[in-house]
Amino acid sequence: MKRALLALMMWCAVLAVVLPVHRVKAGTETIVTAAQVNGSWENKNGAFNIRALGKQRLQVSFSGIYRYNTPAGPSENEGEAGGIAFIEGDTATFKPEDAQDECLITMKFTKDKLTVTQEGICGFGFHVTAAGVYRKVGSPR
Repeated sequence: MKRALLALMMWCAVLAVVLPVHRVKAGTETIVTAAQVNGSWENKNGAFNIRALGKQRLQVSFSGIYRYNTPAGPSENEGEAGGIAFIEGDTATFKPEDAQDECLITMKFTKDKLTVTQEGICGFGFHVTAAGVYRKVGSPR
C-alpha cells in the first residue's frame, strides 16, 4: 500500500512539472455595462444592432452583405438574423431565430470594438457571415 501511495505521489509530481497550470484570479472577469453594448456596430460587410434587456440578455439583430462581381456587373448576397443573446462578463452568445442547430455566434466586447465569431451555417446567404470586427457607430436603432 505504501509503495502504491509513493508511486502515485511521484506520478503527481511529474505531472505538475510537465503540465501547464492555468490560474484564474477571482474578481478579474471583465464586465461590460449596458451603455457599452447598446448601439449600432458596423463594418464594411454588416451591422449589429444591440440593446441590453437586463438579466444578462441582449436583443440582437444582424444584417450582412457579401459583394462580388459577375459578367453582368456587381452583385451581392444579403442575410439577416435576430434573437436573444446571453452575456457573461464581456462575451455574449446567441443562436439566431430560425438558424440551423449548429449555428452559434459569439460576440466579445472590448473598449472600442465588437469581435464576432461564427460557428456553423447560419443561413444568412451564400458567403454572408457575421464574423468580423465591428466598430460602434451610434445608438440602437
